[in-house]
Amino acid sequence: MLEIQNISFFRAGAQLFSSLSFKVFDGQRIGLVGRNGCGKSTLFRLILGEINPDIGEIVLQSGKTLAYVEQEIINTKKSALEFVIEGNKELNELEVILQCKNHDSAWFDAQQRYESLDGYSAKARAAQLLNGLGFVADEIFRPVSDFSGGWRMRLNLARALMQRALSGLKIIFQITPVVLFWSLMIGNFLMRQLMELPISIMLVWIFMLGIMISLKAPELNV
Repeated sequence: MLEIQNISFFRAGAQLFSSLSFKVFDGQRIGLVGRNGCGKSTLFRLILGEINPDIGEIVLQSGKTLAYVEQEIINTKKSALEFVIEGNKELNELEVILQCKNHDSAWFDAQQRYESLDGYSAKARAAQLLNGLGFVADEIFRPVSDFSGGWRMRLNLARALMQRALSGLKIIFQITPVVLFWSLMIGNFLMRQLMELPISIMLVWIFMLGIMISLKAPELNV
């Protein structure tokens, strides 16, 4: 469970939030909507711990993990496929352990966890996500730097979805205007992915659109 406990936040002397409280329970879908500049992105940053509330507390239940769609447009020479696979940080850490030649108890524990996360099919999973988001054929092997900003946002989305196997995962999607121009086919693919996730999801949305209706998400106005 994610709990926002009576938080207040000031920016440049003006109060952005006052005594804000709500909870996100396991399996719950929430749509956070509001006009530009009302504080959605700030609340997003508060939940991620990038900034701290002036009053109150944000509590993430022990054993839970936050994943989110990066808003920064990454410029790297890594392939699109490699970039997306790296979104599952736990798999990456386990792979480092499994490369060790000393097969001690830690190595066998890592192997068991890796198998439970379906690590051996990570490449196939990443390729499926990329294909569903509009990348075709050899494009998944092209460097991230070859793609425009809009396509890199799709890579950031696929990267977040790669963490779906983690238990206790909560995903926060901050949807930007560029997403509004994606095709209906890609939108439907994203909806299927979100509905299949046995996790909590918070959609930080700029406009009130059909995506929240599709997810049957309770609305939290800020």
